[in-house]
Amino acid sequence: MTTWHKRDWQQFYEIARRPWRRHRPPRPVYPTGLNRVLPAQGFSLSELDDAGVDLEQAEKLGLPVDAGRIGVYGPNVTVLRDFVRSSRSPV
Repeated sequence: MTTWHKRDWQQFYEIARRPWRRHRPPRPVYPTGLNRVLPAQGFSLSELDDAGVDLEQAEKLGLPVDAGRIGVYGPNVTVLRDFVRSSRSPV
């Protein structure tokens, strides 16, 4: 490992100061009890299907997918639709 020179630090801070070009992918949740949700490992295949996203597109967008999860949680589908719609529009 080599030490960084002044120019390396300048490039690092220049990149770090740039605004986000893409939105971060949403995190899926699942309901547990009354008015509680917990983070899930990934979106279920049914949620992706309801949002109109296939596995290849989900991989390109960086969405976590949990093939073992069963069922659909409505807010996850809504968030997915909004995320896909915002990722298509030019920023």
